[in-house]
Amino acid sequence: MIMGEVCTRACTFCNVATGKPDHLDPFEPTNVARAVARLGLAHVVTTSVDRDDLADGGAEHFAAVIRAIRETTPDTTTEVLTPDFLRKDGAEGTVVAAKPDVFNHNLETVPRLYAEVRPGARYFNSLRLLDRVKQLDPAMFTKSGIMVGLGESGEEVLQVMDDLRAADVDFLTIGQYLQPTPKHHVVDRFVTPDEFKRFQSMVYAKGFLTVSASPLTRSSYHAGKDFSRLRAARQALLFKARSDAQLAKRDGSLEPSAQW
Repeated sequence: MIMGEVCTRACTFCNVATGKPDHLDPFEPTNVARAVARLGLAHVVTTSVDRDDLADGGAEHFAAVIRAIRETTPDTTTEVLTPDFLRKDGAEGTVVAAKPDVFNHNLETVPRLYAEVRPGARYFNSLRLLDRVKQLDPAMFTKSGIMVGLGESGEEVLQVMDDLRAADVDFLTIGQYLQPTPKHHVVDRFVTPDEFKRFQSMVYAKGFLTVSASPLTRSSYHAGKDFSRLRAARQALLFKARSDAQLAKRDGSLEPSAQW
């Protein structure tokens, strides 16, 4: 997690401290890259607190970290889990230009619960962010995640899936919400493993490349393995598309009598 330990938001599911953050550490990108090299990491997820106090929401700092990692360990793949950059026009473009392998931004919950769960955020702003990333770089993998057990209905979860597919998001994570302290949003219910399996089936049915849905799923948990699955799923899809195109071309080249 970069850009400090103090967040400018007060989401009721999150136990990160809220307040006035410190100034950015100009040496953080270099220090992160050195740590990645020393640990020999193959895949790195970089996330942050919300930094509404910064003119770009911290987008350039994200980009600097990506660039530093790539310069230090070129074979390391990079994934970013960014804030929503609310009212920071063009911020997502700064991050996309640095070419992370995966751009993740979590919706966290269904629209109806935003006022309770993410009071400083806007559901459709988060959707537009993910959609703009694909517009800027259609080849970039995009990812989002939600928690269940906050009071949402099954129908609302399915609508979120549809909204994310409309934004061409590739990968969805769904996990059980757990209340960090008695002061945070209460757990409405514990979703059963069978329900998570049904969610997983629906995610694939709606056209996502891959999904992680289980009680203990978190957006950065097993991210390296998930990235490998994501990349393999796209390659399989491209291979199928090429094969189908070649088959259609071959069949179209036959004489009408030969086709019958």
